[in-house]
Amino acid sequence: MRGGMGNMQGMMKQMQKMQKKMEEEQAKLKEEKIEGTAGGGMVTVTVNGHKEIMDVEIKEEVVDPEDIEMLQDLVVAATNDALSKADELASSRLGQHTKGLNIPGLM
Repeated sequence: MRGGMGNMQGMMKQMQKMQKKMEEEQAKLKEEKIEGTAGGGMVTVTVNGHKEIMDVEIKEEVVDPEDIEMLQDLVVAATNDALSKADELASSRLGQHTKGLNIPGLM
């Protein structure tokens, strides 16, 4: 029975260590800037690693008052591109700490 308790304590220490590393990575992700683009760079959306929009840049030449829908589509496409890249970054950064573990809710 004592062997089981030692195993459990070791596992708890390992989990606490993993949690601390993941918290550190989460803090780093908040500082990351990820860009998504659309229209050949006509629209650029910058998000951080927490998927918060930080900036939107629209080139003047893409602004056509007669075609607002195209501009809206470009903003949506650039935003989705940035968010997808942020997901990939978070998955690669956080996933390295949970490799081999099958814990529901974690990457």
